[in-house]
Formats: sequence, structure tokens, C-alpha cells
Amino acid sequence: MELSEYRPRARLRVKRTQVPRAAVPAIDAHNHLGRWLTGDWAVPDVPELIRLMDSCGVRTIVNLDGRWGEELEANLDRYDRAYPGRFVTFCHVDWGLPGEAAAQSLARSVAAGARGLKVWKDLGLHVRDPAGALLLPDDRRLGPLWETAADLGVPVAIHTADPVAFFDPVDGRNERYEQLMANPAWSFADTTRFPRFERLMRALETLVARHPRTTFVAVHAGCNAEDLTWVARMLASYPNLYIDIAARIAELGRQPRATRELVLRFPDRVLFGTDEFPPDADVYATHFRFLETLDEAFAHSADDPPLMGRWTISGLGLPPDVLTRVYAANAARLLRL
Repeated sequence: MELSEYRPRARLRVKRTQVPRAAVPAIDAHNHLGRWLTGDWAVPDVPELIRLMDSCGVRTIVNLDGRWGEELEANLDRYDRAYPGRFVTFCHVDWGLPGEAAAQSLARSVAAGARGLKVWKDLGLHVRDPAGALLLPDDRRLGPLWETAADLGVPVAIHTADPVAFFDPVDGRNERYEQLMANPAWSFADTTRFPRFERLMRALETLVARHPRTTFVAVHAGCNAEDLTWVARMLASYPNLYIDIAARIAELGRQPRATRELVLRFPDRVLFGTDEFPPDADVYATHFRFLETLDEAFAHSADDPPLMGRWTISGLGLPPDVLTRVYAANAARLLRL
């Protein structure tokens, strides 16, 4: 038998709780419903998505795929304007524009109906300035953009780096080996092409510290789910910083006590989100189980083997008042819903 074929069956007898619906109406603050990542609409049937949301107790989904110009208008027409209150769309900016022009683009997008700015990992890993140098989030030339977000009162959802293992050599010591072998473009191990993970985290901190009027949501558990001590320090140091849990329950659920401690320490600064598209009832149920129960050793994914790591997770068992904030109140406050 090849090792890749090994699928051990857990023989634990542990509690199995089904949580098909969120304890309170939830806001999925991190999802992708547009055409930016998929080439076509990530959700082909919007009425069916509404039915799914209703059955799972999801009040609103934040669509991070707005882009700008005509593409933003298409997203707003398809989601926000067609179903008021059920969807909120974020815009992007063209990194080829100078800082002032990017700021003006953001202002136009917000005037059109965008409710926030999405910053993807290409800023720092791929985008280059006219001289050919990588453009990092803490580049001072981008200052007008962040200050304009503050002036307009819109949050900036920023994705600065992928899991730490994506920056490690893709070898037998890499805990994401299977994932990176299946998706080689996800590896940032080449030190001649990409900055190190630590450099990107320094850039994120410099950015947040330099613009205290701007609200930043460092997505994917602060872009550093493997080091919750670092995330806690950031939240304690910068009141303008929030995080979401999107696409990181695999990391957070294997350290449930540390994660629970973080959420209980900063209950007003953590947002619920999935980053699973198209949205799925089973995915939502797994997230609800993670947040609401104390179940142990359950699968974080239906994939076999799981894409995000060959391990199981345990639940946080958050108290009702904290669930209310994480599920919806925090996002509603930032988005003025």
C-alpha cells in the first residue's frame, strides 16, 4: 500500500453533536460570490443560496469579490441590490494605480455601494512597482489609500500571508506537503522570489500601527493562526485591528484552549467567516459545531484526506453572549448593518 492510500479509521468513541443552524442569526463575514477567483459566478443560483442561508441561520454574507468599475456594479446588482440586507460587497483597487489614484478609486467604489476594501495576498507576494520591486502593504506610497478608508468609515479586510508551512521547503517535514504537491503555485518557499513570512507579518503590523484611524480586519485568524500569542499581542496593541476565523478552523481547532482563551479575551474583535465557496450546509454545520460545542476530535473537512491538514479539531464551546458577538454583532458594527 502506498502511504498516500493510508486512511486510518479513528476508533474513538466521542460525543457527536449536530449543529445545522447557528445559535443566533449569523453574518458570514468572509466569502466569495463573484467571478474574480472562479472565472464565473461562484454561486450560479442566488435564490437557492438564500434558501440555504435561511435554513442555516445565516443572515448576511459578505462578498469579497467586488473588484471595481463595471465588475463592482455587476456584483452589486446581482447581490446587494437584488437582495437588500442579505449581501454586502467589498471592492478592490488596481495596484497599478498610484496611491492617490487608488484612493480615488476606493472613494468611487464606496459611493457606488461597496461597504469595505478587500486586500489580497498579491500585495506583498506578487505586485511589483514600476521599478520591479515587490510592493508590500507597509509601503508609504499606499498611505492615501488607507487614510481614505478611514475617512470613508469602511473596514479593510487584509490577507497578508498564507499558512506558515507554505513558506517552508516542500519536503517530508512540511505539514502541508500533500496540499502543496497538489497545488505547487501555493508554495512561497523560493526565497529569491518571495519575502519571508516574518517580513510579511512585520509589514502588516507596521501598516496597522501607522494608520490607527483605519479599521483593519486581518483575515484568516490574523494571517498567523499558528501563533496565537502573536495574534493576541497584535489585538492588545492595536484597537483598530480585528480578525476573522475564515479558512482557519483546522489550525484553530487543533489548539482549542488557546483559541478559546483568545476569543474570550477579545470577544468584540473576532468575526465569524468561512471562506468556503460556494457556501454549503455541511461546511456551515462544521463551523457552528466548532464554535458552539465542546465536541472533541472531529473532522474539519469532508475531504479525504482533508485539504488543510491530516488532523482533527475540537470545539470551543463559546458562551452565548460571546457567540452573539462573534456570529454577528461585531461584523454588524463594522459594516453598519
